[in-house]
Amino acid sequence: MPDLSHLNERGEARMVDVGAKQATHRRAVATGQIILKPETVKLISQGIAKKGDVLAAARIAGIMAAKKTADLIPLCHNIPISQAAIDFEEMENGFKIIASVETVAATGVEMEALTAVSVASLTIYDMVKSVDRAAEIHGIRLLEKSGGKGGAFKREG
Repeated sequence: MPDLSHLNERGEARMVDVGAKQATHRRAVATGQIILKPETVKLISQGIAKKGDVLAAARIAGIMAAKKTADLIPLCHNIPISQAAIDFEEMENGFKIIASVETVAATGVEMEALTAVSVASLTIYDMVKSVDRAAEIHGIRLLEKSGGKGGAFKREG
């Protein structure tokens, strides 16, 4: 069984010591989807949802979430974010959310990218729940990462 870095020799939770690691440029990209009724997609894409510009609010929420990840994930390091971007791809039945986050630090930004996608998705849900309570959030996952000792990762397919 592989070692879990967030557990000490007694199996207790711990924050990983990254003090001796070299600060390098690191980047992570994550994605997810929110599945909606076609009429809800139309409300969002035409900018006529009752609560306002859904994608603008979700973009800001996702960026804010990337910056606050260490406040939400107990053992996550607080790192300086040099860039965070949220993009949306409209689909017939919803939106694909893509977050990219960058830093120069001793640890990576995978959690920040995943958190950004999660919160952007939840923001969309919050803004349309009055017209589409059946909305579903799916497939939040890391697409790629670069930088650091662990090297690059790129999801296949």
